[in-house]
Order: sequence, then C-alpha cells, then structure tokens
Amino acid sequence: MKRIRDLFNHHEKTYSFELFPPKTDKGFENLLKTIAQLCELTPDYISCTYGAGGGNREKTFDVVQHIEARHHVIGMAHLTCVLNTKDDIRAIVENIKSRGIRNILALRGDPPKDHPDWQPTDDNFRYSSELAAFIRAQHGEYFGIAVAGFPEGHLLCPDRERDAEFLKVKVDAGADFVITQLFFDNKDYFEYVERLRKIGVEVRVIPGILPITDYKALQRFCAVCGATVTDEVKKIFEPLQDDQEATVKAGTEFAIRQCQELLGGGAPGIHFYCLNKAHPTAEILEAVR
Repeated sequence: MKRIRDLFNHHEKTYSFELFPPKTDKGFENLLKTIAQLCELTPDYISCTYGAGGGNREKTFDVVQHIEARHHVIGMAHLTCVLNTKDDIRAIVENIKSRGIRNILALRGDPPKDHPDWQPTDDNFRYSSELAAFIRAQHGEYFGIAVAGFPEGHLLCPDRERDAEFLKVKVDAGADFVITQLFFDNKDYFEYVERLRKIGVEVRVIPGILPITDYKALQRFCAVCGATVTDEVKKIFEPLQDDQEATVKAGTEFAIRQCQELLGGGAPGIHFYCLNKAHPTAEILEAVR
C-alpha cells in the first residue's frame, strides 16, 4: 500500500473515515462488517485510533492491516506518545513497518483514565512534533505522517495564533498533512487555514467532521475535547435530543450542508469520524462527493 501523501498528486480532494478498535471480540466482529460496508464506498483511506495509553494498540494495527489486506484500501495507524518510552516508540514503529503499514497519524495523546496524572520524563516524547521528527529521522520517507490540527485552538493552548505556530513545528518536523479536530462553525476552519498559510504552512489541512447522531453524547464529548457546540447546533438539536430518529435525520442534513460549504470553499476533502458505523456517513458522502 502507498502513502496517503502520494494520493495528493492526483486527487484534488480525498474522502476518508476514522474508526476505533473495539474492546470486545463481538465488537471486533461487528467492526469488520462495518469496514466491509465502508470500503464499498471507495474511500481514499481509513484510519484507526489508538486507545489511551495504547491499551488497544495491537487491535489498532490489526484493523489497519485488515483494511489493507482484505479490502485493498489504504490504512493509517494512529500512534500516541503518552505512556510510551522512546524505546517503546521505536519498537512500535518497527511493528507498524513490519505489517506493511505506511501511514501514521502522530499524536501526543491524552493520559488514560486510570493514570490521569501521567507526566512525560526525559525518556518520553512530550509532543507530537517530537514523535513526527523521530519517525522521519529513523525511517526517512518510508512513512506518510499526518498530525492533528485544532481550528479553535487546542484545549491546552486556546490562543489560536500560538496554536498555529505549534502546528507549523509539527509540519517542519516532518508531517505531510493535517487532519482537524471536529468543529461545527466552518468559519473556524477557514480562518485556521488562513492563519497557517500566513506563517508558511502549505500542506493540506483536511477538515474532520462528526455527524451528529446523539446530542447528549456530543455535548459530553465536546466538553472533554474543547470543541464548541455552537448556538446553531443547540437550536437544531436540543429540541430533538430525546428523539433518536429525528436527531440522526437532522444530523445528516447538517453534516451535508457543512461539508458542501467546506468543499465549496476549497477544503481538500473530508475526514469523517464515523464512530464505527456506516450510517449516516454513507449517505452524507454520497451527497457531497
């Protein structure tokens, strides 16, 4: 399989999905069915997250390997610094390479719930920029490397100008492209890209989109990750929050509008956080592609 960045030479826009490794065998079986459904939509690539502290690490790589070997779709493995020593990271990256996986999303990661006070030492990478630089230094151009971007600023760095500077550090360290955290106001995305271009970041900044299917869960998630639940979202979804069917319908319509505006404004594709379900992402992709 090739690096995602190689697709950019002949794909003006890319469409991709993000999955997470399930905790149970049953969940894993279900995910394999979902992957088959998602691959029928011919995505450009599919990424799989890495459990906090790497608890599901092997499953992450199993999922990516399955996507590539069984469905011939490019996969990308997430990798976090948290809890891993530099020697751990060295071994993990070798493991990824030995599986033929050629794309890594390099992340700092959050401390796991059972180890909330974890702090890095000299034996750990503190930032995703250090992780990206290490992968690039050790493996040259073998891997395509993606990093995360934060249109509203990172929770730990809400100063948007400063946050953009940190993103530039990641790109200068070897990242090929950026996937953003979810957001619901497209203005945040377009202003973010503008900030990055002003300081010389030229790589693709692909918007990450979460279709709204459960408003209460969305509020909890956004409180943790620092994404804003906008007034528009509140106005649409608060009255529907106890009606699952109506929420999914409204969420699908909202995501279609959001994606169409992003693509129309020059976004280089969409990365869907599809929460291990083919619906409603399939419907949204069909409408916007």
